[in-house]
Amino acid sequence: MTVSWMAIRTAALALVVALTALAGAAQPAPAQPAPAEPTPAKVKELLDLLADPGVRDWLAKQQHARPAPAAPPAATTGQPSLGARMASVREHLSTLAAAVPTVPDELARAGNILGLEFEEKGLFRVLLLIVGFVALGFGAEWLYYWAGARVERWIVALPLDSVEHRLRAVAVRLAYGTGIVAAFAIGSVGAFLALDWPPLLGEIVLSYLVAFLAVRLALVAGRFILAPGGERFRILPTTTPAAAFWHRRFALFVGWLAFGWVTVALTGTLGVSLDVRRIVAYVLGLGLLAIGLEAVWRRPRPAPQPVPDGERAPARGWFGGVAGTVLLSIYFVLLWLFWVASAMPLFWLAVVAVALPATMAATQRAVNHILRPPGATDADAASPGLIAISLGRGLRAALIVGAVVLLAHAWHVNLADMTAGDALTTRLVRGTLNVVVVALVTDFVWHILKALIDRKLGAAQAGGSPDSEEARRQARLRTLLPILRNVLFIVLLVMAVLTALASVGIEIGPLIAGAGVVGVAVGFGAQTLVRDIFSGMFYLLDDAFRVGEYIQSGNYKGVVESFSLRSIKLRHHRGPLYTVPFGVLGAIQNMSRDWVIDKMGVGVTYDTDVDKVKKLIKQIGKELSEIPEFAPHILEPLKMQGVEQFGDYAIRIRMKIKTKPGQQFTIRRRAYAMIKKAFEANGIKFASPTVTVAGGSGDAAAVARQGLELVQPPPAAS
Repeated sequence: MTVSWMAIRTAALALVVALTALAGAAQPAPAQPAPAEPTPAKVKELLDLLADPGVRDWLAKQQHARPAPAAPPAATTGQPSLGARMASVREHLSTLAAAVPTVPDELARAGNILGLEFEEKGLFRVLLLIVGFVALGFGAEWLYYWAGARVERWIVALPLDSVEHRLRAVAVRLAYGTGIVAAFAIGSVGAFLALDWPPLLGEIVLSYLVAFLAVRLALVAGRFILAPGGERFRILPTTTPAAAFWHRRFALFVGWLAFGWVTVALTGTLGVSLDVRRIVAYVLGLGLLAIGLEAVWRRPRPAPQPVPDGERAPARGWFGGVAGTVLLSIYFVLLWLFWVASAMPLFWLAVVAVALPATMAATQRAVNHILRPPGATDADAASPGLIAISLGRGLRAALIVGAVVLLAHAWHVNLADMTAGDALTTRLVRGTLNVVVVALVTDFVWHILKALIDRKLGAAQAGGSPDSEEARRQARLRTLLPILRNVLFIVLLVMAVLTALASVGIEIGPLIAGAGVVGVAVGFGAQTLVRDIFSGMFYLLDDAFRVGEYIQSGNYKGVVESFSLRSIKLRHHRGPLYTVPFGVLGAIQNMSRDWVIDKMGVGVTYDTDVDKVKKLIKQIGKELSEIPEFAPHILEPLKMQGVEQFGDYAIRIRMKIKTKPGQQFTIRRRAYAMIKKAFEANGIKFASPTVTVAGGSGDAAAVARQGLELVQPPPAAS
């Protein structure tokens, strides 16, 4: 509240000085003594008529209706040339120089009119009226504070732990600050409008009340954004001394601008010519220049951070050094010179060139500060969320579009009119500005869509049960969303290019028709490419494979790593990477879907008890399903299917187990180890190839006597 009263006292002092100067100018010179008799009634009536806004508007229309001097014929319509602009600047400066000697007389005449208006009311009474209505405004504001004391305490206690809490706090504080300004406006301006006033006196009092309202609005807005009293609710991250400094300078700048604007406007009401009003405005503009230079040279700079030994201190930006201060000072002086020279296109171009990047950077910092994730700081490089991207990109686009509209207005460029009769320069400028707007809208839409897709992809990467329906849905999303993102990018890019071409006046109808013809020609000439693209689309529609699945097609097999519009990349389990076009992929064997039945077999001797083997295998299957490592992956336990065949030396036993895809190999190895251990413990022997040689007569005995070896028969096929 100290800052508020300081700004109000400053503004009131400036008001008293201005009105005192006008009252002094209204006093007659010593060489011409003032008449003692009162002002005649007809003169007062004439002055009242001149102060009537309707009469002034009629006189202004009559002045504009006078025939203007004939201008030299222009070769082309549109923007004036550089020579014409320079001639206009020289004419403006010469007009101002010629009007300088008339300033005292013009102000004296305005002072006389103002003195006649104050003759009945009195200067002190007018000042008392203004102060009284300002006091009414502060009284209404105090009542608002008193009625909303509980609301203010509730706002102070609001939590700021999450993004939702911070956004709610910003919205509540904005509504509360709006109520403060509304209360001041109702108490001051509203009370004034409720009464009937003479035209000139009413305009003077109302104008300065509006100036006070502008100062109050600046103070509330600065407190809302910078929160100089504490950093808890600060939207723009900065230090507390810097927040207090810029809060005061912003209020002082707005106050000087508002009161100066009102004073210059009132001089016009009092009959001062346009050239003299401009001179007064330029002189008051020196005050704004002084405020800017003082803020640049005395702005708080961040304290240097301690640097550990052996490390190099980070380089400071140019803005924080002496060179930046000097350049900013020169920049402010140039702005004032452009304004005085009436070179408004250059003035607004310079304003936009410096103010737009600074405002965009400050806006992005504020968005990142408000929408930072819970527990994160402003320095954390966390990926921005959807709200942060939407708000940041939307505000940036709005700022740039506003700057484009401002420059178009300053350069007298109609963004909507595409008449062919304009000069080439005008059409190029208009087209460039329209292209900027199209690019911004496209960039905003693309980043929103990209953020949505990336958010879905991030959610699809979350772990979970690999065989649940949700996991399969997430795998499908990981497969389709990258392709959708690429398609959307291409569509937006093509639409943006066509819209930009149309905005510069190029007919896009022939381009679209030509693109269709070229597309047909490319389709006939690149049948393989078209076949690959369409085959890939149908593979995806059929959900034939997903990223991370193991598939086999002919001689190609491996894990699906990624795919594009025309090919798929398969990583073989031994390392090689296959890039296979969809057109040659053919039938696909997907080995990662749903379940797998693994067949196993062992050979036992002919004297084995088959029923005992069956019981042992059943027990092994039960124990295998109880192992925590394998239990989630076994869908049906290990069981014996029976005797498969009788071999030359063994009985073949067939077993099977149903598992999740890719898990059968590890489970099979553990099952074989458990079967071997159980069979050895129960006296069950595994069959092995043997040869029995019996003595006696016959061919076998003859062979044995001859010392020949009997070749053992090969084992039976499993």
